[in-house]
Amino acid sequence: MELISKILIAIVIVEHLYFLYFEMFAWETIGKKTFKTIPENMFQQTKNMAANQGLYNGFLAAGLIWSLFISNQIWSENLALFFLICIAVAGIYGAFTVSKKILYVQALPAIATITLIILAK
Repeated sequence: MELISKILIAIVIVEHLYFLYFEMFAWETIGKKTFKTIPENMFQQTKNMAANQGLYNGFLAAGLIWSLFISNQIWSENLALFFLICIAVAGIYGAFTVSKKILYVQALPAIATITLIILAK
């Protein structure tokens, strides 16, 4: 179970590093393909806002990376749970305010990982 939860954490990390990349550095290309409901002329105007969001996604990924390097199992799991809960809440909020797709792409992997960590205790 521990190995599976670490693999799921790694998947969530990769997702958030990708979010960091496209929100900070490829907002006007990948962002346009991802968020089709946003008018095309808004991407230039929202570039700095998206970069700020990307930075936050990087912090979430950094917290999860940190959790993988902690040798104390309880501390490692609690830290991972904290960052996964933050991601799940952000994903649920995003699903209600931006796109339902965010629920599946962001919140669901975090919720699945949270569930696995809790069930493994």
